[in-house]
Amino acid sequence: MLEGTHENYIVNVSVATVWTSPNSPRKLDEPGLTNPVKLKEWLALLTKEKRLELCDKNLVQSQLLYGEEVLVTDKSEDWAHVIIPSQPSKKDERGYPGWVPMTQLQPITREFWEREKSAVVATKMSTLQKETGKPILELSYMTTLPVQEILEDSVRVSSPHGTAYLEKKDITIYSESLGMKKENGTNIVRMGEAFTGLSYFWGGMSAYGYDCSGFAYNMHKAAGYQIPRDATDQAMAGVEISFDHLMPGDLLFFAYEEGKGRIHHVGIYHEEGKMIHSPSTGKGIEITSLTGTIYEKELCAARRYWQETEGPA
Repeated sequence: MLEGTHENYIVNVSVATVWTSPNSPRKLDEPGLTNPVKLKEWLALLTKEKRLELCDKNLVQSQLLYGEEVLVTDKSEDWAHVIIPSQPSKKDERGYPGWVPMTQLQPITREFWEREKSAVVATKMSTLQKETGKPILELSYMTTLPVQEILEDSVRVSSPHGTAYLEKKDITIYSESLGMKKENGTNIVRMGEAFTGLSYFWGGMSAYGYDCSGFAYNMHKAAGYQIPRDATDQAMAGVEISFDHLMPGDLLFFAYEEGKGRIHHVGIYHEEGKMIHSPSTGKGIEITSLTGTIYEKELCAARRYWQETEGPA
């Protein structure tokens, strides 16, 4: 539970986009601002040019998943300025900052949201259901909700929509006191491979689309590690690894001016000189060789966040 004098809220839509300011959204972005959010409709409206504007015009900062907790530090008409403690950032020591429509948030209390165990969606998508089996909404990979009771084929969870159910086959359950099981680098890569072909999305933090650092962040989250949200911050933490000691799961960083300028990209080392990454707008997550590419010239650093474990599950 979040502490402090600020108001505690949770996200009550499947994916909430975090905007740079309340003035950032364009007319065609309206389906992404509603509750329920019309995410697929919004993504279908975005041409490559309009997707590029999200980055080039600094419109979008990040995204939040259903049930993710935020601190609301300010309100402006129908908008809330939020801090996201689960997404570390140099922009604010408390967490990633940005603006979210108030309709996509709801206040919470400690009693409502705290449980000993949590259920995390371990498939690309899962459906949150009522007790009758009627769908409530679609949830992305890594959506996490407090567990009320573990049943035979499902789990009863607390949700922004009240008591709800997730199918056991779609989730992993972990103890809040212990955290998620820590996986090794090979398993980080294995988790990432499931998303090969998924379209890049600037600021993306869901199975509807990741940006490069969002992909690295979420594959590490799935493996039990919290790392910074952005590539520049990711490159400053972790354990420094020399390029001749790379192992699967290590993060590779790329900078302009043939590696001497500003860091602009991150990928996950795969094996044998390859990486898996979310490249850029108009492309999908891919496994690619570094040799003979711009990435080979721009490679500037490598960091390791994962720890040795017993190996692939």
